[in-house]
Amino acid sequence: MTLRNLGKSGLRVSLVGLGCNNFGGRMPDVEPVRAVVHRALDLGITLFDTADVYGNRGRSEEMLGEALGPRRKDIVLATKFGMPMSDNARPRDASRGYIMKAVEASLKRLNTDWIDLYQVHRPDPKTPVDETMRALDDLVKQGKVRATGCSNYSAVELDGAQDAAAGAKVMPFATAQDEYSLLARGIERELIPAMQQSHMSLLPYFPLASGLLTGKYRRNAEPPKGARLAASKHHAADFISARNWSLVEKLEAVAQKSGHSMLELAFGWLLAKPILGSVIAGATRPEQIEQNVAAAQRRPPSAVLAEIDAITR
Repeated sequence: MTLRNLGKSGLRVSLVGLGCNNFGGRMPDVEPVRAVVHRALDLGITLFDTADVYGNRGRSEEMLGEALGPRRKDIVLATKFGMPMSDNARPRDASRGYIMKAVEASLKRLNTDWIDLYQVHRPDPKTPVDETMRALDDLVKQGKVRATGCSNYSAVELDGAQDAAAGAKVMPFATAQDEYSLLARGIERELIPAMQQSHMSLLPYFPLASGLLTGKYRRNAEPPKGARLAASKHHAADFISARNWSLVEKLEAVAQKSGHSMLELAFGWLLAKPILGSVIAGATRPEQIEQNVAAAQRRPPSAVLAEIDAITR
C-alpha cells in the first residue's frame, strides 16, 4: 500500500483509509467489526478514522479500540470531538475545558495512550478559535495527540484558525475532513485553495456518495437490502436526486466504455489530486475493504479522468 503525508504533520497514511462511523450503529456487534478491522490491517490500511459521537455516542471508539488490540501501534488513529455527547450538551463545543475532558474520554474508549490525529468535528461559533488552537497544542505538548485537524470548516473559518495558530506560535491544523466526491465538488471553490495555502491534506468523507458511486444503485429501483441508502432516509434524501442520477448514468457509460468500474473511477479521480491524503471509505464487510483497496490500485488513465472531471465539473 502506497503511503502519503498528512500535511506537514510527519504522519504518513495509506492511500485508502477506513471510516469507522458504522461501528456501533449499523454494526452493533463486535465480531463483524473485528473482521473488517483485521482485513483492513492485513491489506495495508493504516488510517482508521472515527469520532466520539459515532456509534450512538462512544460505541464506535470502544469497538475500534477492542478490535485493534495490540495492533493499535501499527496504525494512524484519527478521531473527532465537539459534537454533543448527551441530550443536554451544547450543539458544538471546542472550548478548552471541553477539549480536556473529551480527549481523556476518547483515550479511554479507544484503549490507547495517544491519538495520532485529533480533529474538531464542526466549528464552534461560541468559542474563540485562539482558545481552541492553544488547547489542542497543549495536548500535543503533553504527548496525548500527535497532530490536529478540522472538519466541516469554511475557508474563512479555516483561515481564522490557521492565523490564530500562527499568532500564538502553536501547531496549526494539518488536515481538513470534508465531503468531496465526483458528485460533491463545492469545496473546490474556496476551501481547497485555502488548504493549499496552508500546505494541508484533505481527507474526503462520503467519497462514494454513500454508495451512489459504486454502481449498486439504479434509478427507480429498490436499493439493495442492507445498503446505507436503504437503511437511512436521511442519507437517501441527501444523495438521491435527478441531478445525481443523471451524473451517475453518464459516469456509468464512461466506466463501461473504458473497462473500469465505477469504484475505480471514483477512487482514481480523488487520488489524482495532490492535496488528497487518504480516501476514507466505510465498510461493513471485509469484501468491501478488498474492493476499495483493489480500486485504488487500478487507476484509470489521465484521459478517462479528464472526461469524468468534465462531466461532473
